Amino acid sequence: MIDWMFLALAMAVSGAGGGGAGGAKNADNAGDSAAAPTSAQTTAPATGLTAEPQTPTGQFTTATEVRPILDATRANWVAVREYDGRDLVYVTHLFSWRCGLYGLRISVNGGPAQDWPLPPCHTGTAQPNAITDDDGLPYWEFPLGHVQSLLVEILYDDLGTDSVRFERAQVLMP
Repeated sequence: MIDWMFLALAMAVSGAGGGGAGGAKNADNAGDSAAAPTSAQTTAPATGLTAEPQTPTGQFTTATEVRPILDATRANWVAVREYDGRDLVYVTHLFSWRCGLYGLRISVNGGPAQDWPLPPCHTGTAQPNAITDDDGLPYWEFPLGHVQSLLVEILYDDLGTDSVRFERAQVLMP
């Protein structure tokens, strides 16, 4: 979240602006963890992004529609899987509700937050949040045992934010 504040400050000083990033809206990533999932909801500072209209569509394409789902399923935002001698960090759940998001950031083991580009929404289709072959893989690879904690930050398309910290054991798939 602090990165977004610095971005807003830099944009204000430089006079830069801009709309949302590519994909569903925008994507950012971060990672670290705590004993139990923790979260914080706030209003994003001026980031150069404009809040999108929040008229419910019934297709779950706005923050108003996806926030209650993501709030209720917070423990499922990410998963870690040990596979073929690697740690795979999955964001499949967040990909599925990306149309109400501008950004996703993941920080691994307290390191710098990494932007995670979200695929575009498939507007004009019956299921705009569907994950297609063209959307890319919903995971990142790391050496086996590397991922010990994750911090996940999301920026909703109404400019609200949320974040959750996880320890490896909390999100490790059997």
